[in-house]
Amino acid sequence: MNLLDLVIAPAYAQAAAQPAAQGFSGMSLLFPILLIGIMYFLMIRPQMKRAKEHKAMLEKLSKGDEVLTNGGIAGTVTELGDNFVTVEIADNVRIRVQKGAIGNVLPKGTLKSA
Repeated sequence: MNLLDLVIAPAYAQAAAQPAAQGFSGMSLLFPILLIGIMYFLMIRPQMKRAKEHKAMLEKLSKGDEVLTNGGIAGTVTELGDNFVTVEIADNVRIRVQKGAIGNVLPKGTLKSA
């Protein structure tokens, strides 16, 4: 017995305790495939649906719509471009924002009641 045996237990070869090698089993792939399927239906698919709805909302955007940006600025659309939208947030105060920054289209009259 040497000093190292006190810190680390010695390992002895036990050839009889090892199980026999098994062949390939299709069950070993079932769990990862099931996990990927669950992740698709819980994470990827809902995100794709939200992106599709947002794109459709931006395509239907027109002059006079009341919008809310992702930054929380509410205003009325005055000009539309391919990539940018001009939003009037107060009398004679207009800002240009990217189309993708429009978060919601508000119902008509929402800004007047506020």
